[in-house]
Amino acid sequence: MEVVMMMYGYGPGVGWMIVMTIVWILLIGAVVWAALRVAQTSGRGDRGRETAEEILARRFAKGEIDAAAYDEARERLGRGQSR
Repeated sequence: MEVVMMMYGYGPGVGWMIVMTIVWILLIGAVVWAALRVAQTSGRGDRGRETAEEILARRFAKGEIDAAAYDEARERLGRGQSR
């Protein structure tokens, strides 16, 4: 007596193939997004850009400007004037 085995389908099917394609696209997209975020923030450090007050305080601390120029610039920044 011969036993004949029948195959019912050829694996998981087209549905799983579509799901796995979507999963791979999402995974690759997440890796690219994370790499771009790291590249954008790596040059700026932890805080991002300096404010005008921080730049002014740093220049005063380094001795690039004197107390009178520092006070005048702080006053202008407080009033929102550039000149």
